[in-house]
Amino acid sequence: MKAELAALKGALDQQRAHVLGILDGLSEEELRRPVLPSGWSCLGLLRHLTLDDELFWFAGVIAGEPDVAERLRAGAETHWSVPEGMTAAEVFADYRAAIARADAVLATATPEQEPAAWPVEIWPDWRLPDVRHILLHVLIEISCHSGHLDAARELIDGKTWLGGSPYAG
Repeated sequence: MKAELAALKGALDQQRAHVLGILDGLSEEELRRPVLPSGWSCLGLLRHLTLDDELFWFAGVIAGEPDVAERLRAGAETHWSVPEGMTAAEVFADYRAAIARADAVLATATPEQEPAAWPVEIWPDWRLPDVRHILLHVLIEISCHSGHLDAARELIDGKTWLGGSPYAG
């Protein structure tokens, strides 16, 4: 992997660790409880990161793997919720598996490589031109959502990514 992609992937790995770290120690009930008016739960957001970021962009767009591209199309079922009967452990396992699949795609990619597939039915007038731009897009997306998880975690039990209240004396 070229130095540029290695640096970007290193930042992505830090955000992936942040996502998992901020959720560590929450119970199944806490992971499923919506705490913001929009109604998403931490577990629902983790599912979104799994399907709409890790799988969609890396396996679906960069690699063009048909099993992913077909599931993640315009009008597809929302990925912000967890299917009935799916456990928190299964959602976490899916996230880790999607990361491994994404990492395998990135291991053979180059920064200038064009996407193998593009969902024109979702974005007919917008396109990311190469792996570099896709990786930056995903890094921003996961960073933003790790911040959402920080806020949700603090509302659930007062914990922050830094380990406690930054305002405690």
